[in-house]
This record gives sequence, structure tokens and C-alpha cells, in this order.
Amino acid sequence: MNLILLGPPGSGKGTQAIRLQEADGLVQLSTGEMLRAAVASGSETGRLVGSIMEAGELVPDDIIVSMIDRRIDEPDCAGGFILDGFPRTLAQAEALDEMLARKARRLDAVIEIAVDDGALVERIAGRFSCAVCGAGYHRRFQPAAVEGVCDRCGATRFLQRPDDNEETVRTRLVAYHAQTEPLLPYYRARGILRSVDGMAGIDAVSTEIRAALGVSAA
Repeated sequence: MNLILLGPPGSGKGTQAIRLQEADGLVQLSTGEMLRAAVASGSETGRLVGSIMEAGELVPDDIIVSMIDRRIDEPDCAGGFILDGFPRTLAQAEALDEMLARKARRLDAVIEIAVDDGALVERIAGRFSCAVCGAGYHRRFQPAAVEGVCDRCGATRFLQRPDDNEETVRTRLVAYHAQTEPLLPYYRARGILRSVDGMAGIDAVSTEIRAALGVSAA
């Protein structure tokens, strides 16, 4: 089974991809990880990608699609893959379709994890973590049992990612609606789009995804 998970930043795509990978043996393909691995390899492609990223520019679609092309030829992808965070634009979706067609492979489903913008801003902007052990918290939904003290390790230092603030989240949402949301009618027209309620709890979202895919609960 070959899948795409779509949804704005913070909608839980990564969490659900990991769950599908563990339950069904599908391989989660993160383009971010692929790019970092390419740079670390020191290959010609890696050096090119590294120079592009250091300049603060976007890596061209053809390079990313080429990396996915090679990755899904590896034996562990024979049973299927999950793309999380790609494609982001219609041009990328079309390039992905052309590449899969050359391999006589196809997408089985595209899962949209639908969320409310306002609730998503609150969800992301309230996140923070322990600076020592990395335990995750949320100011409203998952505070520490004792304010200012990590439940796991007892540390009193916490961090918040620089981009986990309301202004940045809203900017990223604007980009998602403008660039990625047009993929929804694109895949709906092909009859492979399935939508689930991303505002539900993690377990409930997992159950809804599995039902949408027609597979039994893990």
C-alpha cells in the first residue's frame, strides 16, 4: 500500500505515519531526512543539495523526486511506503505521478488530516519540552504535574522551538492553504482522497485512518 498523508504543520502527520509504519510494515519516507542523508553522504547530489540549502533556497522538485525514485526501489519499500510532507504543490504531485507511472506503481490512498486553524495555532504555540530529557508538554493540554518541574527527570529547564509561536504558525498555515490545499481536489478527482478528523485524540485519528484504508485495527 502506497500512501500520502496531507495536512498542515502540527496536524499529526508524522505521528500517524510512525503508527502505520509500525503496524503495517510500511516505510515512512521523509524528504527532510533524505535531504539530510544526502548531504551527510558527501555525494555529488549531496554537495549540490547542501549548497542549495546553505543558500536558504528550496531544493528543486526534480532532485527531490529523483531521491524518492531511488529510495522506493530499495527492498524495504517493496511492501509500500508513506509520504509525509511531500508533495506540497500541484507541480510536485504531477511529477510524483509521472515517476510512479514509469515504475508501474500507484498511490492507493491520500489521507487528509483535517484540522481547525485556530485550534491548531493553540496546539502548536503551547508546545514546549524539557531541556534535559526532551519530554514534551503543552501549556494547556499537557502541563507538568508540578509547574516548572519535568515529570520525567525533575529538571527545571524547558525549551520551546523558535517556530512554535503564533505568528510563525499562522504564516505556515497561509502557505499550506495557498500551495498544498489545492492537492485535495486533485486527489479527490482521482477517487483516492480520504479525510479524517485531525482534532480528535491520537488513538481516535489512528482508528479513523485505518477505517478509511479498510484495514483492521492494529
